[in-house]
Amino acid sequence: MSGQVHPTALVEDGVELGIGTRVWSHVHVRGPSRIGRDCIVGEKSYIAYGVEIGDRVKINAFVYICTGVVIEDGVMVSAGTIFTNDRFPRATTPDLTELLASEPDEQTEGARVCAGATLGAGVRVGPGVEIGRFAMVGMGALVTRAVPAHHLVVGQPARSIGAVCRCGRPLLRFEAGAAPAEKALHCASCDEHYLFSAGQVERRGGPAS
Repeated sequence: MSGQVHPTALVEDGVELGIGTRVWSHVHVRGPSRIGRDCIVGEKSYIAYGVEIGDRVKINAFVYICTGVVIEDGVMVSAGTIFTNDRFPRATTPDLTELLASEPDEQTEGARVCAGATLGAGVRVGPGVEIGRFAMVGMGALVTRAVPAHHLVVGQPARSIGAVCRCGRPLLRFEAGAAPAEKALHCASCDEHYLFSAGQVERRGGPAS
């Protein structure tokens, strides 16, 4: 195991921890799981077994990441974010006589957060959801369905209200809640160019690699 682990953190056997990754106080990481290079895991966060986390991921304090979640490179997971993986959660059998096991089964549905996306503070992510590349999820949002790449979503349940650049700056706000059919977009902050068409954001060039 590589990386820097605070003395109060519990990193179980079977955890793959990348070089340069820092795990702060009272974190619990269960094995087997993988955390890539140069990541930060903030204090009192919990990462279940079966979780895969890419490189250069920021996980703030009090984050709960359940079994089956995949977080790709360069993702920001802000404080208090909670992932879920069970659409029909129950504690017991229907007759209430037997406690159900906590292990994943055929109904377990992990979420995926694609590269470069940001989850704001207090976000809730539902089972089986995919959050697209460089998407931005506003604080306190409840994500119950897929978020397209570069979309800005807010609310409970979360809904798209615009589009954002790779750098995070807003590119477009939907007027009266309606997305345009097609529109060329330009980020004045980093000089990236995009095309918004049929609800999708396609990068058309700029200084970023």
